[in-house]
Amino acid sequence: MTNPGKLMIIGGGEDKKNEKIILKEFVRLAGGDSAKIVIMTCATNLPEEVAKEYTDVFEEIGGSSIKVATLDIRERSQANAPEAVETLLDATGVFFTGGSQLQLVRSIGGTKIDTVLHDLYDKGLIIAGTSAGASMMSSVMIIEGSTGETATVGLTTLGGGLEFLRGVIVDQHFAQRGRTHRLISAIARYPHFLGIGIDEDTALIVCDTLCNVIGQGSITILDAGGVAEGIPDKNIDDSENISISGIKLHLLSSGSRFDLRNRINVKNV
Repeated sequence: MTNPGKLMIIGGGEDKKNEKIILKEFVRLAGGDSAKIVIMTCATNLPEEVAKEYTDVFEEIGGSSIKVATLDIRERSQANAPEAVETLLDATGVFFTGGSQLQLVRSIGGTKIDTVLHDLYDKGLIIAGTSAGASMMSSVMIIEGSTGETATVGLTTLGGGLEFLRGVIVDQHFAQRGRTHRLISAIARYPHFLGIGIDEDTALIVCDTLCNVIGQGSITILDAGGVAEGIPDKNIDDSENISISGIKLHLLSSGSRFDLRNRINVKNV
């Protein structure tokens, strides 16, 4: 069944001062000057500062008629509170800020807020997330992992995400922080998942299984589905280097479109 909702998965560092391409597109998809946006600051340790920054930008983009609210969930009890749920019910767009993806998932995973977000997404809501808010979109999430190091079996620590987009593992700040090896480490352990690495000031907009790229950087998609050898055995030590071949790589820039179900560039169909 086609899901009418949309996801905007942002690699962090999105432009907030100049052209604001990504944030303008989010506001447009959320309803433009009639948008009702909820900013979720549960990943950051600076919720008031971050909320004000995004509120100012969204109001600048959408004008005086736009409505912006903030939900700062620190405890799971807050995520089950009726007033928190009520804040979301009229939203046309929800925006997750950066911070700690583990903190984010621990705060709302499996709560009423989580359930309501999925229900609203199924009905057409656009959900955006930047940095940590991008990582939490998938079923399996990179919690932490060294950057710029040799790809070892245990280079990344993985955990459960909020499952808005299944069948993928998302990494952010991708080119800027040299995270290719840690994404390879992740998909080597989950070869049936696509690895999606998103550069800063770049976003993947997902509608059902089709997606398109906007922003200044690139998106790297790693497909280990055709790998015949090199998938780590469960008995291999985490410190062992990965030796793997046959990973398919797609490098997508602004304007590119990709079919997640068939794992192909739409232009090649």
